[in-house]
Amino acid sequence: MNSKEVYLLLGSNLGDRHRILEEAKTAIKLRLGRIATCSSIYETGPWGFTAEHLFLNQVIRIETVLNPENLLRTIMDIEEIFGRKRNEQSYESRTLDIDILFYADEIIKSEGLTIPHPLIPDRKFVLIPLAEIAPNLIHPVSGKTINVLLKECEDPLKVSSLQS
Repeated sequence: MNSKEVYLLLGSNLGDRHRILEEAKTAIKLRLGRIATCSSIYETGPWGFTAEHLFLNQVIRIETVLNPENLLRTIMDIEEIFGRKRNEQSYESRTLDIDILFYADEIIKSEGLTIPHPLIPDRKFVLIPLAEIAPNLIHPVSGKTINVLLKECEDPLKVSSLQS
């Protein structure tokens, strides 16, 4: 089976955020596939809710042989290992959040899975690290590059780069 290029967003605002991101990448290597590229780590406020702690976010590009459904199931297993409790009603603080941003150039809309992630164009904390590692990647729905989406993004949240 051919491997697919997948972009994931990692986020954490509870616990030892740096350690959690590092350990999550180890789990990703073991369970999902090879990590090809990692963005810097960025610190941002919560998007869509109020939280006591800021988030650390990082975008990684992996190569995986898992299909999208198995990828999602495995990601949810990894999040659960890190103590993630799901609240489907609203956004909340979390030890680990892993979002599938892109799965190759596929467009997928099914029960519980939408790829590309529908909020990519609205979130600077996604677009800034994504632009760092894949500025010319074409969003398969809008047809725009990540750099263009970032220029058009009106998200007011401050996104600060940390040394990774």
